[in-house]
Amino acid sequence: MTAPWTPDEMMTVAAARLLWDRCVCFVGIGLPSAAANLARHTHAPDIVLIYESGTVGTRPNVLPLSIGDGELADTATAVVPLPEVFAYWLQGGRIDVGFLGAAQIDRFGNLNSTVIGEYGHPKTRLPGAGGAPEIATNARQIFIVLKQTPRAFVERLDFRSTAGFLEGSGARARAGIAGAGPQVVITDLGVLRPAPDTEDLQLVSLYEGASVAQAQKATGWPLRVADRVDTVAPPTDEELRLLRDLHARTRAAYSSPIAIPY
Repeated sequence: MTAPWTPDEMMTVAAARLLWDRCVCFVGIGLPSAAANLARHTHAPDIVLIYESGTVGTRPNVLPLSIGDGELADTATAVVPLPEVFAYWLQGGRIDVGFLGAAQIDRFGNLNSTVIGEYGHPKTRLPGAGGAPEIATNARQIFIVLKQTPRAFVERLDFRSTAGFLEGSGARARAGIAGAGPQVVITDLGVLRPAPDTEDLQLVSLYEGASVAQAQKATGWPLRVADRVDTVAPPTDEELRLLRDLHARTRAAYSSPIAIPY
């Protein structure tokens, strides 16, 4: 029997299950990458993973440390110039899912990956949005993976790096943004989806052991709850084994210093 799952593992498994075979997925580093590669090792062996560095159809044996990790290029079907990734694949409408993380999210799925605090004098300066604004604009739909805390799920972003549904109620469509926007947010408590009428995120499912009250307490705005809240099935033994093996291989690969010949 596999050991009990952790919230991070449940979140990764729940995110992986949402992807499908032969899906073309633009992947972010971290939890999105873990989820996409878990999907590849389970129910979606022919998923096409694209990373921002220009690696197309990559099949890494270990999780990359960054978009520039050599593992991505070594296992890719093709490595193309960065402008081609954005112009041909992304702006050309060839990306089914953009899989993103962030530091902050608001009720309409807008993201902040730039600063915490005032922009001119921030408490924390973050790595920045990278390609996320373009991904969120042009991918057919966006999946977001983010731990649910009041610090991350905020009433007002400190900086809007990436557009979700803007102010909601059709604002994204009126702005002429091509993609459908964030269709699901996977957290360590459950799953949120945009409400059809206002496009604000609402709780639609929970993991075993999590409650509506817990999710509301972890959210910095009055979290809307769907009329029906489903329970997400816990990870199977096989899902946990494959995910833990993936993380174990990753730790082993990066635990030893690299010998550079002179």
